[in-house]
Amino acid sequence: MNIASKKRSLVILAYLGPVLGGVAGVAMPVGAQNAAAPGVSRPDSITASAAQGADLVTDEELSKRVQAALHSDPYFYDEHVSVSVENGVVVLRGFVFSDWDLRNAIRIARQAADQRRVVDNLSIKLGGR
Repeated sequence: MNIASKKRSLVILAYLGPVLGGVAGVAMPVGAQNAAAPGVSRPDSITASAAQGADLVTDEELSKRVQAALHSDPYFYDEHVSVSVENGVVVLRGFVFSDWDLRNAIRIARQAADQRRVVDNLSIKLGGR
């Protein structure tokens, strides 16, 4: 393996490692975290500063943020979904009408909660609205 292809592999791992590690528990090789191509900004510093700022949000503020996001989404009917936050963990309770709505609720809640843990206690009620 030549140096250019090794550098390219390390750069790819540096960007995909946190994504894969968070989803599948994939370990990154030592040194890959520090590899970056010249002129390419590192997302690690952005993620670290966002995480520090996210810790300052109270459970009540986080709950309101997630509720507002669910309510404002034009494709999600949030009338039967309640949101609570317990020690920084978002909990969705209630019911939705399809698997699509279930996935949509979780996606919206994760985005509004700055990728914090979201617990799904939702049920699917067949029969529509």
